[in-house]
Amino acid sequence: MKFPRTHTLKEIAEILGTKYVGAEDFPVLGMNEIHVVEPGDIVFVDHPKYYDKALQSKATIVLINKDVECPEGKALLISDDPFRDFNTLTKHFRPFQSTNSAISSTAKIGKDTIIQPNVFIGNNVVIGKNCLIHANVSIYDDCIIGDNVIIHSGTVLGSDAFYYKNRPTGFDKLISGGRVIIEDNVDIGASCSVDRGVTGDTTIGEGTKLDNQIQIGHDTAIGKKCLIASHTGIAGCVVIEDEVTLWGQVGVISGITIGKGATVYAQSGVGGSLEGGKAYFGSPAGEARSKMKELAMIKNIPFLMEKIKDK
Repeated sequence: MKFPRTHTLKEIAEILGTKYVGAEDFPVLGMNEIHVVEPGDIVFVDHPKYYDKALQSKATIVLINKDVECPEGKALLISDDPFRDFNTLTKHFRPFQSTNSAISSTAKIGKDTIIQPNVFIGNNVVIGKNCLIHANVSIYDDCIIGDNVIIHSGTVLGSDAFYYKNRPTGFDKLISGGRVIIEDNVDIGASCSVDRGVTGDTTIGEGTKLDNQIQIGHDTAIGKKCLIASHTGIAGCVVIEDEVTLWGQVGVISGITIGKGATVYAQSGVGGSLEGGKAYFGSPAGEARSKMKELAMIKNIPFLMEKIKDK
């Protein structure tokens, strides 16, 4: 998430009520999660296990709960609760704004786009030309949809990320301030859900086709010309490269990459990154031919046991 203008380190510290390490006019351009940070961004870290990763990331401002040595060229915001203060910044720079109409007055809808009854379109949504949005679709704030997109009934774009911190008092929600971006010529089936990024974007690439009842988690990037069949669940921060096929009921763990042209067969569980150009099956998913051989061998175990007994 980029801020509307450049802020200073001192200004951000005043919003949070924290002390800071660095020049008071140190420039702050935005805020992001660790996997998508850029110079000028704030990243938060609240566990010693990840201090070094955050301090050595591309982020130049680190919101941290320990007074550590500040790396050269960076600045620190010292907080007793970085998770809470990251939420404070999200609420400050991208606050929730209710709308009293089915289609927000700030939404922009392109030429020849058809909006069917009972569609909700939130604030600052942009929809391109020649789209068809079927009845009962909900498009939350800040979503961007390209040209020639079809979205079927019951689909929700821009719902919150499934991201919580476990505290003694219960689960504390990380507030979502990111977006969903749908590129040109994408089809999305009925009753799908695409979560917004926490601070970045969840993207679906040009020409990709989604079946019914698919879940796509926050900050996931799906490439061009992918096919995803029904009941597939994709966790957050996944990279799915171009021309990938995921068949029905595939489950994908967070933070991995599925390479270009890979195919994952139905009911597979993807627990790690997969190389492109191959077919996969099973849980955990492996190369399909090897997995099929394993199943054949398992099927023969009773027969082999009987042969051993006979001897």
